[in-house]
Amino acid sequence: MSTIVHHEQSELMRYALSRARLAPSIHNSQPWRFAISRNAIEIRADRDRRLRVLDPTGRQLMISMGCALFNARVALAAERHEVTVHRLPDPGDPSLVARCVVADHTAPWHPLVRLDPAIDHRHSNRREFFETRVTEEVQWELMAAAKTESSVLVPITSDKHRLDVARLLWEADAEQTDDPAYRAEVREWTTSIATRKDGLSPQSYPMSSDDRGDIPLRDFGLKVGGHMAPVTESGRDQCLMILGSSRDTPLAWLRAGEALERLWLEATRLDHVISLFTQVIEVPDIREELRIQLGLECEPLVLLRVGQAAPNTATNRRELDQMIDEL
Repeated sequence: MSTIVHHEQSELMRYALSRARLAPSIHNSQPWRFAISRNAIEIRADRDRRLRVLDPTGRQLMISMGCALFNARVALAAERHEVTVHRLPDPGDPSLVARCVVADHTAPWHPLVRLDPAIDHRHSNRREFFETRVTEEVQWELMAAAKTESSVLVPITSDKHRLDVARLLWEADAEQTDDPAYRAEVREWTTSIATRKDGLSPQSYPMSSDDRGDIPLRDFGLKVGGHMAPVTESGRDQCLMILGSSRDTPLAWLRAGEALERLWLEATRLDHVISLFTQVIEVPDIREELRIQLGLECEPLVLLRVGQAAPNTATNRRELDQMIDEL
């Protein structure tokens, strides 16, 4: 291969990874490292960035990794390159989450291309949602996106199930907040330092309030008070959906992360926003009760609120050169 072509391939890989680094991650921990070769990208879990109290199993870490993987897939599709993804390809190297082998030839247009512009505009949105309902058409688009990535998105429709979700989420939130180790971990990942490139800044979450709505957003203001208005209007009458999988394994978590980012980008493209409620998933006994009370035929992995809201501030990202290696 000529030096010029090799340079072009290297630039393509770096571009794909620059899009991958914009993916959402639990507490904006950005738990990934990347490596590139002539025709492949490796996406690796940086387990030093795992939230050990909140995420002892690594489930949220793997979901975050799946989001990064999906962004890389979208970027390569947008550049008209065919990619073959090998997920968890080496049992002897569990940190190697995925290897993406990129074909030299140009690929035809792919539906993922239309999602590339949404990567720049997709943000977790913890603001007050407008008084608008999510249409069946939009919900169908999101459910189809999850299904395409071997996952399932279940809308919560009955009043009883909405009450069950609200009750269990409050119980999980209280149990976590009562744990000093959990509170210390939240403080570790919140910051008022503008130059810090990871964690959550006060611009991205609401002020603490005694009225946190029917569906409580996680309280990040344990060290630094949030700058957003305390009103979130997170009512149980809004569009609530559960992302799940048929299995509860690292591969299923990875695929669920890809599904989460796909439906999130679709929502962004359709002028909708999403906020996540994972407390109810992170407490094992409450997660099991959620599955039973809602009669779920899948393993629940993420609870989502979908709607429309004013734009939210983007969180910072680490520089690509800090997380990339040459193979």
